[in-house]
Amino acid sequence: MPTRRSPWMTDDLDQLRELARTFLRKESVPHHERWAAQRHVDRDLWTKAGEVGLLCLSVPEEYGGGGGTFAHEAVLLEEQARAGDTAWGNSVHSGIVAHYVLAYGTEQQKRRWLPKLASGEYVGAIAMSEPGAGSDLQNVTTRALRDGDEYVLTGSKTFITNGAQADLVVVVAKTDPAQGAAGMSLLVVETGHAPGFRRGRVLDKVGLKGQDTAELFFDDVRVPADNLLGGAEGQGFAQLMRQLPQERLIIAVASVAGIEAAVDLTVDYVKQRTAFGRELIKFQNTRFKLAECATEARVTRAFVDECVEAHLAGRLDVPTAAMAKWWATDRLCAVVDECVQLFGGYGYMTEYPIARAWADARVQKIYGGTNEIMKEIIARSL
Repeated sequence: MPTRRSPWMTDDLDQLRELARTFLRKESVPHHERWAAQRHVDRDLWTKAGEVGLLCLSVPEEYGGGGGTFAHEAVLLEEQARAGDTAWGNSVHSGIVAHYVLAYGTEQQKRRWLPKLASGEYVGAIAMSEPGAGSDLQNVTTRALRDGDEYVLTGSKTFITNGAQADLVVVVAKTDPAQGAAGMSLLVVETGHAPGFRRGRVLDKVGLKGQDTAELFFDDVRVPADNLLGGAEGQGFAQLMRQLPQERLIIAVASVAGIEAAVDLTVDYVKQRTAFGRELIKFQNTRFKLAECATEARVTRAFVDECVEAHLAGRLDVPTAAMAKWWATDRLCAVVDECVQLFGGYGYMTEYPIARAWADARVQKIYGGTNEIMKEIIARSL
């Protein structure tokens, strides 16, 4: 099936795609099994990516970034998906953490932190979820209470991507617990200068085995008041709401690329594998199932491309981003499941990329706000 060229692609992005593909082929693909065993990527992957300019692609050059747009981040996301790389948490680092600093940081904060994120000297994480608060961000219990020129940060976070390696963590906390969502703020913790900060275990997940996902603990951590993102308390919930559409679009972009990669893997397999004296592709059921999967991929790609174009133009709204997130992740899980079935028993063996893709896909419907929350957001807009 001819590959559809996204309407937002340019010659510059084609060159970036080649760079990303070459980098991932050399620095990621050979290490997938080892990363899965150790539950994190190698730390020097970050600095290598920084050296070739693949970190913070959409951060202005004046802050050490690539000076590109979300389209540049999307190309790298797609190439990661096609390389089968679900371990490297750059989408959180570059597409989310760096943009909180860029959007809300003071000039001093941006010049202090963004170049370190862009070079890979710092690895970024954002700490939202807690043991008792996942999609319901208003229910966080982590506290950051002002004490002179510092905040005393107390609480715990879980399911934190890049948590075990993070040097910079954007922490969602209540600076005024009595005010509910209006009392929420974002504090930046530099983990190398934070006595009382502890990392818990790297979590053992069903999928995303190579991705560093950890528990974080803040035991009366003293954070300079200058590390408050936005310069005033109580802005955290609004800051989160404004950034979540990009986070959800990131998930959608990776998901549709994952659908396309799964279809490609399966087409190659059924053309080579034989049963009852002929290739699997010659069975009508195989052809019909793949026709359905290819159509799912094309339809999802068209919608996600429309959302990317809207985001590049500053027009992506919250309900549409929610639609993209739930639809793309739901279709990813459905298509990969069909593809596993066509692989037969081999589809259940972790040595096969399709098996790993199947296990990795399931969480996409959960993080970034569960798909049930996405439907609630959409319903409220009707």
